[in-house]
This record gives sequence, C-alpha cells and structure tokens, in this order.
Amino acid sequence: MNSIKIEKLIEKIEGEATLDFHFLDEKIDFVDIHFPHARGMERILEGRPAEDALVITPRVCGICGHAHLIAAVKALEDCYAQIEISQKAKIIRELTLNFELIQNHIKWFYLTLLPLLGYEQKILLASKATQLMSKAIALLAGQYPHNSYAIVGGVVSDPTPVELVQLENYIQETIRFFEAYMVQTDTKEMLSCEHIETMLGHKGDLPDILNELITRKWHRLGKSFDRFIVFGEDSYFKRGKSVKTRIQPHIDERYLSLSDNDRSLAKNVMYKQKYFEVGPLSRAMLLKTPLIKESHRRFSDSLFSRVLARSCESLQLLHHSLGLVKKIDLSEPSYIVPYQPISNISANGVGAVEAARGSLIHKVALEEGRIQNYQLITPTQWNLSNGDRETPGVAQKAMLGVDDIALAEFVFKTFDVCSVCTTH
Repeated sequence: MNSIKIEKLIEKIEGEATLDFHFLDEKIDFVDIHFPHARGMERILEGRPAEDALVITPRVCGICGHAHLIAAVKALEDCYAQIEISQKAKIIRELTLNFELIQNHIKWFYLTLLPLLGYEQKILLASKATQLMSKAIALLAGQYPHNSYAIVGGVVSDPTPVELVQLENYIQETIRFFEAYMVQTDTKEMLSCEHIETMLGHKGDLPDILNELITRKWHRLGKSFDRFIVFGEDSYFKRGKSVKTRIQPHIDERYLSLSDNDRSLAKNVMYKQKYFEVGPLSRAMLLKTPLIKESHRRFSDSLFSRVLARSCESLQLLHHSLGLVKKIDLSEPSYIVPYQPISNISANGVGAVEAARGSLIHKVALEEGRIQNYQLITPTQWNLSNGDRETPGVAQKAMLGVDDIALAEFVFKTFDVCSVCTTH
C-alpha cells in the first residue's frame, strides 16, 4: 500500500481551484478542493438600499449575471406580503434566463468539454450560437452581460411586435445550429427519443463525444450519491428532490445549512445534512426526461448522464422558449407599481432560480428598505462542497477510485465549476 498527495491547479473554470489528490494503491481515495479567492459581495450589500442588490448581484459573475438578477428580484419581491407581476413580465424574465442557460451550455460543451477530448479545432463553433443567444437577451434586457432590467414589480423592457419576430428568428437560428453541428437530425425527433442507441446512431458532435466516452470506457465514471435537488421553478422546471428515482416534490429552504470550511473559501451546502447534486441532470431527473431516465437507468449519475442531460436541456429550452414568445401579450403592462415602496419594508425574502450550473438561491433581510443581511447560495457550492473523508461532497465522491489525474479533472469539469460565483 502507498499513500501520496499531488496538488493540481485547475484553470479555465471561471476562476481557479486547487485540487489536492490523495492516492492509495494508485487510485484516488480523497480529493481536497480549495477555492483561494473571495470578493465579499455579501458584505458589500450590507447597509445598502434594497434595490442596490439588483445592480450589484448581477456583477457577481459575467457568465450567470442574469440568474443572479432574477434571484435577487425574486428575493426582494418575497419580502412583500403580496405583489402583483404581469404574465408578460414573468415570461420575459423566464425567456432571458433560458437564453443565458442555453449559451452557457454551448460554451461548456465546445470550450471546456471538447478540448479535453482532443477536439480543439471545434471551439470556434460556439461563437455563432452564443452570439445569437446574447442578442436575444439584449433584445429583452437592453444589454448583456450585467443587465438590471428586472425590478420589483416587473421589468422595464417593452418589446415591440417586430422585436418578437426577431426573437423567434434568433431561437430558430440557434435550433438550426444544433441540427447542423450538435445532432444532425430533427431536434423535435431527438427530444422524443427514448433510447441511447438511437442517439448514438446519429451524426454530430454530441453523438461523437458520447461514443468517444464509451470507447474510452469513461462513460460509467463520475458516479456520486445519486441524490438530486432543484429549488428553482418556472413554466418548465420543477421544484423538488430525487434520491435515485424516488421523487419528492416538497422541499423547504429552512432545511438548508451552510458551513465554513477551513481548507477553502467556499462554503459547504447541505439539505437535511446531506449533499445533493444540482444542475441539468438533477432537473432532467425531476422532469422525468425519457432519454435521461434511460441513461440514468443504465449508467446512473455518471459523467455520461451529466453530459447528455446538459446537452439535451439546451434543445428543450429552445423549443419551450419558442412557445413562450407566442404567449407574450403586448397589451399587458411590463411593470405594476407595488402597493408600497420597498423603503417601507422590513421583512425576510428568498429567491430561487435555476442557473446553468444548478439551483441559485438569494436570501435577504430588510429593515426599512435597507439590507441587513444578504446570503448567496450558488450551484458550485452545492456540487463542490469540500467535505471530509467520512462525508465527501458531490464532486469529491465522483472522483474517488479514478486512477489518473487528467481523467479526474475531466470528471470535475463535467460539473462546470464556477469559482467566482462560489467565493463571491
């Protein structure tokens, strides 16, 4: 028996993380995850007027700024006993968040995943599709990134009929990108697919990568606790938790617990004292997506299932967004004045959304409209909690038993780590 420790700096993850790999008998038996940088965004918000959160929190991250904005505005609105938001405003918020998720997924696939498998020549493919989604966001939110168009009571954007046509065009063009490169088939047909072999039989970058994982015998690696949780909810995503395939729709933020870690600046997050995975695979398990259910049945919560779930989610959101655009009633108001100004409010509020990497939660405590306490719980804190040997976090568990650091890094990056959000 031999025990060795190897430290590796992981970059290209929206910041940095250091992994200390501990080997026993030439296999990883523990991984210490260190996030070395912090910016103190929660402290910056203390004492400020409530609506400053709508300007400051989107700057937590240049990649998921819109998710932070929507989580922040939901937290502030939750401080009201009741508040009225038009359906038009709800749809606009949801659409822009969908577009942010889609472009994140495309960047992850082409800029992070493919280069690790030797497909560096494909990285430029991401630019066209992500530009289309950025334009779609800017059409509704005025700019991208760091938009602040969502306010307590609705949104400040008021799209025209011409802009809705432009929006549909951006979505259709992105769907055509998927059909030209990701999976060379009709995407509606793919969404109804229930068999892995059918997917693997297509041409395109996604089937190529999935077949590559199988050829390398990596497809069963990366298994963790098989526990999933989703806190955000909208017209597509469902809130709840799943342990293996047993779904429980009722979850409560009161059972969340955060703890400091003396080995990292990132906090650990648990639900009822257990680590849960968040992200596209968790969302697909709650939605009972047929193809992902089949992948989970055969390969459990492996990196194969993770890659497939995230890639499929882009297509699901694109087609769902087309339907949402058609539901926008331009005659409705974009903004409804709250029954009293937020400067009069003393209350606590919680806002939860589904960001690209998983559930993002904002908690705020207001005293006469000023922020007394602000807390952010980010997806990477869920997936990259740095537990101990007896109780490892989700990603730590997924890397156990791997015999190669480069392969462990691949498993690590299937969670699409974001350092800047994690140590906000």
